[in-house]
Amino acid sequence: MWTTVIILVLSAVFFASGKVRSDIVALCSLTALLLFHILTPEEALSGFSNSVVVMMVGLFVVGGAIFQTGLAKMISSRILKLAGKSELRLFILVMVVTAAIGAFVSNTGTVALMLPIVVSMAAAAGTNASRLLMPLAFASSMGGMMTLIGTPPNLVIQDALTGAGYPALSFFSFLPVGLICVAVGIAVLLPLSKMFLSKKEGEKTQAHSGKTLKDLTREYGLANDLFRLRVPAGSPLAGKTIQELDIRQKHGLNILEVRRESGRQHRFLKTVTQKLAEPDMALREEDILYVKGPAEQVDLWIRESGLNLLDEHATERQAQENAPLDFYDIGIAEIVLMPTSRIINRTIKEAGFRDKFDVNVLGIRRKKEYLLQGLGDVRILSGDVLLVQGTWADISRLSREDEDWVVLGQPLDEAAKVTLDYKAPLAAAIMLLMVAMMVFDFIPVAPVTAVIIAGLLMVLTGCFRNVEAAYKTINWESIVLIAAMLPMSLALEKTGASQFISNSLVSGLGQFGPIALMAGIYFTTSLMTMFISNTATAVLLAPIALQSAEQVGASPVPFLFAVTVAASMCFASPFSTPPNALVMPAGQYTFMDYVKVGLPLQIIMGVVMVFALPLLFPF
Repeated sequence: MWTTVIILVLSAVFFASGKVRSDIVALCSLTALLLFHILTPEEALSGFSNSVVVMMVGLFVVGGAIFQTGLAKMISSRILKLAGKSELRLFILVMVVTAAIGAFVSNTGTVALMLPIVVSMAAAAGTNASRLLMPLAFASSMGGMMTLIGTPPNLVIQDALTGAGYPALSFFSFLPVGLICVAVGIAVLLPLSKMFLSKKEGEKTQAHSGKTLKDLTREYGLANDLFRLRVPAGSPLAGKTIQELDIRQKHGLNILEVRRESGRQHRFLKTVTQKLAEPDMALREEDILYVKGPAEQVDLWIRESGLNLLDEHATERQAQENAPLDFYDIGIAEIVLMPTSRIINRTIKEAGFRDKFDVNVLGIRRKKEYLLQGLGDVRILSGDVLLVQGTWADISRLSREDEDWVVLGQPLDEAAKVTLDYKAPLAAAIMLLMVAMMVFDFIPVAPVTAVIIAGLLMVLTGCFRNVEAAYKTINWESIVLIAAMLPMSLALEKTGASQFISNSLVSGLGQFGPIALMAGIYFTTSLMTMFISNTATAVLLAPIALQSAEQVGASPVPFLFAVTVAASMCFASPFSTPPNALVMPAGQYTFMDYVKVGLPLQIIMGVVMVFALPLLFPF
């Protein structure tokens, strides 16, 4: 028994440190259980065939199709438009819509989808988006409590119940609990977000909310050291490509874009077209180059090349360029990196933004520091926000690569615009079919079978571009983590460790009644979830909660609900859940912001649930 406990404690320490990936920690603990002959190979590998794990794979695929067809974005943006200019209505709608979407798809995907929409809606309402983004992340977790498939801990307690011979929970058994979570969340977050997340008057730090293109230009200082140079008639540079000029190596200068007079000339038509400075782009006479770099280096290049520096806007064509950077065909946008992004710890050059998406990285916001020079060799860190430049078509393409980042900072009307794919109605029908198969008992299909059917239909009917796109939606780290941790709960039961822990809980709290015992389990789970993933915590605590309930002669259902709610309702740290981490750079939050807002919510939620769960599921 003690060997199992030591392996468990060591795993918890590594989970909490975050220095080793959670799936690797879980696999190491599984290997240790095998080496010490605590589990047989069949028992150790049983997690990979467990219905919970298979359902999670299928749900990732179904949720990915809902996002990729544009269905979820269409529904959420249309509902949020009902808020108009009312800050209160927008706050409530953000919470409710996010929770509703989070009831059916992953909370990380929900937040990634809602982020740009909420940012643009907040700007339209004149509201600081930082007041909405943290509640957005919390609401995605609350929504997961509404359905059986909303969050992995729900599937874990279902598995624990059925494995012990108890009747299975229905698809909507969780709905009353989820509704209470959302109601408590709205009631608590309304005053707390106003007190701690609203921008103070005169505060210089601007939350990542509804920034216009001009705002981004000013914030990153793009207009600083920006020069407009004209290629004169007869210039030796005419006909040379950007690559042949090689001014980045020779002078440390960067050509952001080229503006070129179009063939059409008309007083009321745009007569200048923008071109991204592609390496193979050949310059022409009368081209205007937007060059960024030190003034002395620009002067040196002008003397060497014979270019003209434009200080005055003398002609009608040049009059359009009074602003240092205008945005017509080419725009800029910020991208916020996902916590699990594959480009973290790579350099900008290695990340390949230019090669893959035809966009330039102009700057990096790292906390309150802005990196603008020599970016090619800068290593990308977790929490960085990148400013990219490219055509709007390429930025739109970049926004669809949602596994690694979320695109913000597009024009407000662009950010809220929805392009509904023609497959969206089909994806909606498949989703409803899956829910119907799981809800109605007269359909003789097991929940795991319903999920597999829905995932296959999403692929076969073309809701993904190809099968590879479907595989990309699966978070394999989460899958391996759960599959490797499920045998740990088996080891705890097999060696008597869970019996020992539950005996300790019962002897300490059982004398005060089942409510006190359930409260102890709830807050133990809540504390552990601040350091260990919610799924791993649920896997470890579920058998303990079940055995504790049986020892005091109570129904295990409220005890297991206490585990799943406590595991999912973790708000006091930005690192306790991926959605919390995702909105941190976007809202420019500090760690203490989560403590001030999330910790009171987490405690109040726990107190409410300790009294509500026995009413919903009697002992």
